[in-house]
Amino acid sequence: MSTVIDGSASVTINSGAILGITSGTAVASTSGTSIDFTSIPSWVKRITVMFSGVSASGTSDPVIVLGTGATPSYASSGYAGIYITQAGGFFANLSAYFRISGLSSASATMYGTATFTLLTGNTWVCNSATGNGSSSAANQASYCQGSIALSGALTAVRITTVNGTDTFDAGSVNILYE
Repeated sequence: MSTVIDGSASVTINSGAILGITSGTAVASTSGTSIDFTSIPSWVKRITVMFSGVSASGTSDPVIVLGTGATPSYASSGYAGIYITQAGGFFANLSAYFRISGLSSASATMYGTATFTLLTGNTWVCNSATGNGSSSAANQASYCQGSIALSGALTAVRITTVNGTDTFDAGSVNILYE
């Protein structure tokens, strides 16, 4: 059995898997209706999505959907769990996505993380905590806990909005996977 320690905080074992945390490339969330992270390796057991100052052109809440396949097909149903935001005590059951934040105005900005952990097979569990606010909007914290059983291995993560048409106009997003 060969093991390579190269000083990069990762260890490669003879099966080719890399043990450690791998960072994606940060994406400026300043245009477009979705942000995709694709080509996620099959050995990944945990993915963390990080948000810094993310804003959209309207008030449609940011959501995350998970994808499978080389040309990702994003799951549009089968999400289970709950989303809660402190503003007005709003809560909702999940079904078509993981809702990760409530944007109370187009000037609101979001900060925080969403973590996805492989439970078994192709079943992933979500846990997110985000906060947002602006000078003209109520500051609020949002939480999402849920799961989804995908039809195949997870290969992609998409960040979009509930309506799918609001465009991102500020901030950045990145992922870590391990």
